[in-house]
Amino acid sequence: MRLMTFRYAGQDHAGVLTPDGIAPVLEINTKHDLRIPNSVLGIIQEDIRSIPTSGVRPLALSETEPRLPYPVPPKIWCIGLNYKSHAEDINAVQPEEPGSFMKPASCMFQPGGNIVLPPPEVSNDVDAEGELAVVIGRSCRFVPVEKARSVIYGFTTTLDLTALDVLRKNPRYLTRSKSIDTFFSFGPVIVTADEVPDIDALEVITEHNGGVCSRDFVRNMRHRPLNLVSFHSDFFTLHPGDIISTGCPKGARIKPGDTVRARIEGVGELSANVTAGERKPFGFEE
Repeated sequence: MRLMTFRYAGQDHAGVLTPDGIAPVLEINTKHDLRIPNSVLGIIQEDIRSIPTSGVRPLALSETEPRLPYPVPPKIWCIGLNYKSHAEDINAVQPEEPGSFMKPASCMFQPGGNIVLPPPEVSNDVDAEGELAVVIGRSCRFVPVEKARSVIYGFTTTLDLTALDVLRKNPRYLTRSKSIDTFFSFGPVIVTADEVPDIDALEVITEHNGGVCSRDFVRNMRHRPLNLVSFHSDFFTLHPGDIISTGCPKGARIKPGDTVRARIEGVGELSANVTAGERKPFGFEE
């Protein structure tokens, strides 16, 4: 099953992506006398992995606007330097354990929307990284690797951005360099785990201005998705809707006017336009 949040007639709704378009959950409920939440996060929290779409007239994709599956994930964890090529690209050493860090929900942008680069005095060297993300499906702790797949709800694509010049100043600035406004997005589609029989066979591709910037297979990660789920569950409880973005083979240095896209066959694709930001103070008294 492929879930997404879409905007139609000025309102956001959950839907199931079909070959013919998007079947709205509200229409599915009416047709099949169900009470499925009109929220992708609500569907994940109730661990609903199959939704009937028969007899429901889908909306054409052209009639809708894709949105973030949910705007405030419970947790956003990302993994740095998980591919050798990325470590080489920024002249860094791959860590023995997963190099994980958190991102705030305030850095999110809508799928297909704009990455607004910070003013140059904040950062003048930004890269964008297409990644595969794991979406957690149930609350869990101390999950053995061999059981990790059972707690995964599904998979999605992400774009993770880094202010490389900020990071170069000091590795302790990693979270800061990753948390600037519009430095993360995911979706628009979440694919349930049953549709991905072989996670290791997925190829993660980052495209930059229409060309391929980097590509590599999940099997070449230093720490693969099931291991990442198990590892992080040792330190804290994972909750439904948590995201673990698993890393990029190599990022694309971006500038205003560029386009970037994360693409994973069998999972989905996520695109963005790059625009210049300005220093516009607000929220305080002059």
